[in-house]
Amino acid sequence: MRGPLSRRTLLKGLTFAGSRALLPLPPLAAMFNAAGTAYAAENAKRETRFVLWFNGNGIVEKYWIPNETGRNYTMTPCLAPLASFREQMHVVTGLDNPAARMPGPGNDHHRSMSALVTGTQFTGRGAGGPSIDQTIAARIGGETRFRSLQLGVSQESFGESVQRNMSWAAYDRPLPPEMLPHKLFDRLFGQREIGWVNRKRSVLDAIRADANALQGNLGAEDQKRLGEHLDSIRDVERSIASMPPQYYKVDEPEYDGDMKDWPRIAKLQSDLLAHAFATRQTRVASYMLTKCQGLTRFPWLGHTAARHHDYTHRDGKAPGMDTLDGQRIMRDICRWHVEEFAYLLGKLRSIPEGDGTLLDRTALLFVHEHAEANDHKNNGLSVILAGFHGNLATGTHTRTTGTVADLYLTVADDVMGAGIGKFPTAERKLSDLVRRQADPERA
Repeated sequence: MRGPLSRRTLLKGLTFAGSRALLPLPPLAAMFNAAGTAYAAENAKRETRFVLWFNGNGIVEKYWIPNETGRNYTMTPCLAPLASFREQMHVVTGLDNPAARMPGPGNDHHRSMSALVTGTQFTGRGAGGPSIDQTIAARIGGETRFRSLQLGVSQESFGESVQRNMSWAAYDRPLPPEMLPHKLFDRLFGQREIGWVNRKRSVLDAIRADANALQGNLGAEDQKRLGEHLDSIRDVERSIASMPPQYYKVDEPEYDGDMKDWPRIAKLQSDLLAHAFATRQTRVASYMLTKCQGLTRFPWLGHTAARHHDYTHRDGKAPGMDTLDGQRIMRDICRWHVEEFAYLLGKLRSIPEGDGTLLDRTALLFVHEHAEANDHKNNGLSVILAGFHGNLATGTHTRTTGTVADLYLTVADDVMGAGIGKFPTAERKLSDLVRRQADPERA
């Protein structure tokens, strides 16, 4: 290696003269100091990242919440897909969502969703303030290409704005999730020429000369990383190109259909989010796997007799959650949600960054608008907090009496160092979430 590569090289990436193709680079070993703790050329610390992950319609508590607290808790059926991440996650239960009980317009889903992401009341049209991801993005997102990214998977159009959006810039100002992988790919890697808009060519064809030139200046380890990075992008391209044309058709709100191979779309979105983090295009993201009060079916799980929300209640369409059959169906649905979350964690853990991985510097929060779905509970909420090696206490289950906003404030300021200072309905920090010895590299 001729010398350390600057982080500017990572941001500039590989470009093609005369086109708008852009291929930012992953964090290479040559960009870091010998210890892998800082970018060598600028002496800049590795950066924190944040993901707010959402699934609608709550959980089945007996299949989700561990009976034991502390480090020796038993993984429940719904948490089992996260077994390999046990030492990199913290299960937090018992959280309250007080703003969901404030009198006002809307049903329990409207009020709970607004309160969950913003700590404010539902306005009758949307959320009453900025969501936690946007509050954090306002502090740490200014130096990246995208201050934040909003990702979705569910394309159903049922419901009002607060049911279809989880990110809010301000009062009644939603930031809709991008639900189509090919559009997210184009945002991250540039608007392509007609030669590869129809997927007959690869975006990699445009930067091949730059890539070959860079390879000659890299050591063996970084040559391998760059090759893996390019191969991964090509794999995503091929997967997107193989999607059937109807996958991007949004059905009418009352359409009685299925989820159109959503597991495949979810993994593509997770792959693209990992690339966005690895190439420092953003530090903040929201990920809406399913909608609030979602009305979809799950053919890959064998549950097609009714829709998701129907399974949470006994309404004549499904064996509701007050029956054993209904609880088992919701267990399977919730377990699939967790499987997709585990896929994203695995993707982040597979990408090296300095002396660790992307997961080591990313705090992810997995939330629902309700606790027990059948009862529309907005207290006793269960959250999974994952990632961020260092000052985040992990490998344990904590039962608390704090609010979900207390959790957000603790993660934002005491784990990530974002310095938001306050958040609606937050009254105190949850000290059990933070290691006694804080990470000195916190950015």
